[in-house]
Amino acid sequence: MTPNQVMFVLFAAMIVVFSILTVTTRRILRAAVYLLFVLVSTAGLYFMLDYQFLAAVQLTLYAGGIVVLIIFSILLTSHISQKFEGAELKKSIFSALVSLAGAILCIITILDYKFSATTEAAKEVNMRLIGKSLLSVGYNGYVLPFEVISILLIAAMVAAIVIAKKGGPKKSQSQTLTQE
Repeated sequence: MTPNQVMFVLFAAMIVVFSILTVTTRRILRAAVYLLFVLVSTAGLYFMLDYQFLAAVQLTLYAGGIVVLIIFSILLTSHISQKFEGAELKKSIFSALVSLAGAILCIITILDYKFSATTEAAKEVNMRLIGKSLLSVGYNGYVLPFEVISILLIAAMVAAIVIAKKGGPKKSQSQTLTQE
């Protein structure tokens, strides 16, 4: 095995193991940390493919931004020690069957596809064009969708915090006055 193959197997194994741990753990903070490992391993695969820009976006936006927001929300809502209930046996069996069917479908699709080597040289990536597209508001621009998604994420985080805070113990006004 070449060093690239060893690294690919290592990253792929980390993605599979930590993905399973992310969805099966009953502690929410551990799930967020496992998700961080999945996202960093995915960035490692992008680096191996020489997609430095995509790997940098993966690390900064997803591993750096989204996971930090998730962990920040967990810590803000004071549910760090919360342990979720285990799933019912019927739900676990159904989930395992659906996951197995999806994995079989993916494997069959990959094995049926005839991958062929190409003699074409790799196309050069025009970073200036990518940068202009990311900052453009016109045709093929990404500023507006990015802003809409960021507003949606902020609204979701605020709503999650409000909902989590509503479930906590409420003190009446008389209780707060007697404590002071």
